[in-house]
Amino acid sequence: MGDAYYELLETGEHGEHLSSADLTRGTWGDMQHGAPPCALLVRALENCEPRPDARLSRIVVELLGPVPVAPVWVSARVERPGSKIELLAAVMSSVDRTGELRPVARASAWRMRRTDTTEIQRSFDEPLRPVVEAATWAGTQRFTTGYVSTLDWRWLTKPNDSEGAGESWLRSTVDLVHGEKMSPLQKLFAVADNANGVGSKADIRRWTFLNTDITIHLYRVPEGEWIGIRADVGYGPDGVGATIGTLFDQHGPVAGIQQAVLLQRRS
Repeated sequence: MGDAYYELLETGEHGEHLSSADLTRGTWGDMQHGAPPCALLVRALENCEPRPDARLSRIVVELLGPVPVAPVWVSARVERPGSKIELLAAVMSSVDRTGELRPVARASAWRMRRTDTTEIQRSFDEPLRPVVEAATWAGTQRFTTGYVSTLDWRWLTKPNDSEGAGESWLRSTVDLVHGEKMSPLQKLFAVADNANGVGSKADIRRWTFLNTDITIHLYRVPEGEWIGIRADVGYGPDGVGATIGTLFDQHGPVAGIQQAVLLQRRS
């Protein structure tokens, strides 16, 4: 399974059972990076009683603790049905040290009915400069294993620049689930969690800046392979921060993004 983050093993009473590849491993220790679990939960939401006349809008993913690089179970349900607006929920679980199945991440989403609003369509931010103007950075290229090694990551700004928001283009080079083609929304969530890194102003050699959640308000479904991120951060005096930004495709903005951040000095 060298070309995917997960492989579907079976479907049972706890939902879909999937193995997790080492490609899901993150940069903060022996745990998965936040992006693959986010994308897998979105896949579950998209597959939950799908409706061609409606799509997901606001999506919140909460990481309840370290997601182990181990088999996981994922399930989703319609929590509040409706003809125009529905609330969906999804959960990812894994076996803990006692052998019990426990939630490690969860997601919720509003699903809204589609109507024709092309007459008043507009964007709320300026487009990013094109991918051809972006460059790779040695700091990300040094990752030869784990999640970061699966990314084609191009920078429009200097990483960790103290002046203004960070800007990058990203795309995943592997599948989310082995043998499946990612949906546009899955492609977005496979990289969106990196907004925390794109906007970071903290020296990774001195600080960890772990985000515990991701909230995305999606007003347009992205097109193409590349997802752009423009993100900035605010760090409080007490170890708590926030990342706020905009997500793009090559036609312009598609969503707003926010993340809560836990800051800790490295020992």
